[in-house]
Parts: sequence; C-alpha cells; structure tokens
Amino acid sequence: MLFTGSVFIGVEFSSHRRSLTYAVIDKGLNLLALTHGSLLEVTAYMQGQSSATVAVNAPSGLKRTQGRETKKQLSKPGFRSAEQDLRERGILVAGTPAAMEDCPAWMQDGFNLYRKLEKADFKKYPTETEATHQLLETNPYASFCVIADVVLQTKPSLEGKIQRQLLLYEAGLRITDPMDFFEEITRHKMLKGIWPHELLYSPEQLNALVAAYTAWLAVHKPDQISMIGDPREGVIVLPEKNLKEKY
Repeated sequence: MLFTGSVFIGVEFSSHRRSLTYAVIDKGLNLLALTHGSLLEVTAYMQGQSSATVAVNAPSGLKRTQGRETKKQLSKPGFRSAEQDLRERGILVAGTPAAMEDCPAWMQDGFNLYRKLEKADFKKYPTETEATHQLLETNPYASFCVIADVVLQTKPSLEGKIQRQLLLYEAGLRITDPMDFFEEITRHKMLKGIWPHELLYSPEQLNALVAAYTAWLAVHKPDQISMIGDPREGVIVLPEKNLKEKY
C-alpha cells in the first residue's frame, strides 16, 4: 500500500530465511503496516512512497582495514568503530567483516538494499539539504538498550518481548499494549497451557518497529538521537541523546 504523507520504515533482516520484516509508521506514530516480503518487493514499496525515511538493521559499510592486512587477517571477525563503541558500553552487538565475501547472507542483503535505495535517490541521513527520501543505519538491540537504560532480556524470551513492546508503547507508538497479555491470563488458561501470544509481536517485528521509531525520531526530534561510528564504515543512529558509559 502506498501512502501520500511522510512514512517512517524500519527494516529487519532474517538470518535464517531470505525475507525482510518491515514496519511502517506515520508522523503521528500510528502503525500503518507490519509485514514481510522479499528484497525486491520491499525495495519497490519504499521507492513508491512520496516521502520516506528508512532505518535499516544492517551494516551500511564494511570494517576498514588497518594497513596491509593479510587475507587470513581480513577474514577474521572484526568490529567497526560504532560496534566497538557499543561493546565497550556493555551492549554486545555483532561485528562486521572487512571483506564482502565473509559477510553472512543477511548482511549481504542489507548492502544490496542500501545500493538499491541509493540508486533510487535515497539520501544518507543527515542530508545537508531538504530530502523527501532518506536512509540510515540503526541497531535494534542497541536501540532498545539505550531507551531502557539497561541491557535487555533476550529477545526470544517472553520477558524480552514484553520488555521491548512496553518500551515502544511507552514511547508513544500506537501499538498493542503488552500489559493486555496479563489481563488475558486466567487460572484455567494457565492450567490448559493457553497463552495469549497473539498480543505480543515477534522479535523480528519488534526490531522493525524500533527501527521505524528511530527513523521517526531522526526526522522529528533530531536533538534526541545519537550518531556513533566512523562515516567511512557506517554510522549507527540510536534513539537516545545521552549514552551511558556502561550498560
């Protein structure tokens, strides 16, 4: 579906299947779409929007090499400046290799999405001039941690999903209140093993939602975001101005 107003899109890649989960919100933080599709489908959808800011959960650049590193050294896992920054703060994000062939499939899909959108005239955030189509990199796990001010529970766990959804709900997103989950629990349902899981979003959906929220914040409240990393490797945008030294 195409929308006439400005939309903010968060994209999450799957490591076990070649599809993308994406969330779309409007300027009022209303949820317009939360679904999945192929790289081609999602790219076409974004290109068709009259105004869109897209936040992608994937590296926008490779790790820079230090001098004359050997092929063996280049193939080892490494961390870009932004990733190292987060890890030093206690937020253990994954690293990005220095060579494209060493990147996992989902990461390569991410690079492909960046290329396609840049060819479609999406400008890297922040732009020096007014732009209707912008593109930025984010990291959902780090985003949730800086919003919560603590390291979160694991994303597949019930506690982790409720925690993430509640953070988004409290931030103002017009989504399902995760506290409704507890209102639906009765003694009978617990004995029968019936849990209202339909009231909670999946980890992939939650990641896409916080990415969309980060895109919204970057446009509407740029003074409330942080940008970390080396522009030559890719800058990560986070939905919190003041970052703690340790989480």
